[in-house]
Amino acid sequence: MLSRLGRWCHDRRGIVLIAWLAVLLVVGGLTGSAGSNFSSEFSLPDVESSRGLDTLDQHFGGQGAGLSGNIVYRASQGVTDEQVAAEMSAFFDEVAAFESTTVVSPYAEQGVRQISETGEIAYASVEMPRDFSISDAQEVAEEIKDAAPQIDGVEIEYGGDIFAEFEPPESEILGLAFAIVILIVSFGSVLAMGLPIGTAIAGIGVGSALVTLLSHAVEMPDFTTTLAVMIGLGVGIDYALFIVTRYREGLAAGMASNAAAGVAINTAGRAVLFAGTTVVISLLGMILMGVEFTSGLGIGAAITVAVTMVASVTLLPALLGFAQHRVELTRWRGLVAAGLVALSLVFFGLSVGQAAVLVALSLAAVVLVAGTFFGPLKAEVPKRAEKPVERTLPYRWSRLIQRYPWPSAIIGVVVLLALAAPVLGLRLGFSDAGNYPEDTTTRQAYDMLAEGFGPGFNGPLLITAELPFRYDLAQLEAVTGALNTTDGVQFATPAALSDPNSPQAALWTVFPTTSPQDAATAELVNELRD
Repeated sequence: MLSRLGRWCHDRRGIVLIAWLAVLLVVGGLTGSAGSNFSSEFSLPDVESSRGLDTLDQHFGGQGAGLSGNIVYRASQGVTDEQVAAEMSAFFDEVAAFESTTVVSPYAEQGVRQISETGEIAYASVEMPRDFSISDAQEVAEEIKDAAPQIDGVEIEYGGDIFAEFEPPESEILGLAFAIVILIVSFGSVLAMGLPIGTAIAGIGVGSALVTLLSHAVEMPDFTTTLAVMIGLGVGIDYALFIVTRYREGLAAGMASNAAAGVAINTAGRAVLFAGTTVVISLLGMILMGVEFTSGLGIGAAITVAVTMVASVTLLPALLGFAQHRVELTRWRGLVAAGLVALSLVFFGLSVGQAAVLVALSLAAVVLVAGTFFGPLKAEVPKRAEKPVERTLPYRWSRLIQRYPWPSAIIGVVVLLALAAPVLGLRLGFSDAGNYPEDTTTRQAYDMLAEGFGPGFNGPLLITAELPFRYDLAQLEAVTGALNTTDGVQFATPAALSDPNSPQAALWTVFPTTSPQDAATAELVNELRD
């Protein structure tokens, strides 16, 4: 069946290519019309922290559970200086007028503790609803930054979720650049290099669009498409590499192009389907964790891998039908242009600058055009002399391992154990603003808060309690006292009641003496729970 599929896609390559282009345009158009609905909410199953957030939602209107941020400022003349206080208060009032934005000013009664002991550093807390997406929050954050006043001697920085300057990593771009170089070296052919990359890009294009559409039905984090693209690009190139290699072996054995495509899909394609299905099942296994956040990640990545797998056994044989025996041919113009394209991708991935990227791409275009007229660029690149199989490094390596199986196995296990040793000291957790580059406003706000209020101020702990119909206020004061006398606690606020007239819940805010990622902070959480 797979052999017939490979032959059919090869012989009807025009239909297959048009079908893939149509799917890409339709899915892309639907994505453009519907947009995305990625979520930034991280919800856990029935655990203590999740129940605490439910209490905040039910009795405190989600206070402390939404997207939050801080406007942090330092004034050399002191934050209580008359001019500073007047202009910053007006700024905070303007921010409070933005849609769904709650602001607690350090000059307000409830913000009295938001001024450092030295009086030079203060902050205003900003909060938005939990149902706000990161993109919505960042739009408001940009408006807040634009409204900030310019005051002599005052430095204003912005920290927290809503002001975080997050940029998706460009590692997949760098990976694509190195893939171009490695595939050219391996294949010795620009066209043979381009087929796996083109197939992978088509697969992740359709897959990413489907993931974006599915975000309306399944809770997915904002970076799902980034993860899906990185995984899809890797497996897509890998799968197509197997098939193209087997196809070229068929041509070298004297097969017709369609027969070589059929054999490639029936052999390497079979391995691709098995490997791809295994990856999809493994990714969908994340659903078993019971956390919607990670389930969305697994589903998004699985969809992209599945689409890429389908592209490898349908679109790729069609592209092989267009290339046929030219897959073995490389001209200098193609080789030089491919190198320049790879260089432009490196420039883009390293953020060298748009000018460098455009120059490299322009030179690639010039080389391709000039190569149609200029003799040396039109010439074929000499093919490498084929070594007998017995003289190749992989063959000799395999014979060496088979000659000494037990020493090889023991050495392999020792090396693997050495590489895995760091896992024994692995401590899991979440990154925070302290991991941002030092030149970002997010990191500078983080450092300023740590300087003014202590390292634990950037990771306050929220403690909630539902109150019985009859309760003793002294019991709440006893909890506050116990919190303040616990080792590792810098300060705990008195209990805040949900409703002064008929309170049903209480809320304490605890500031540790250690930073959020410090192991001592995790130990403090466990101690407080005990």
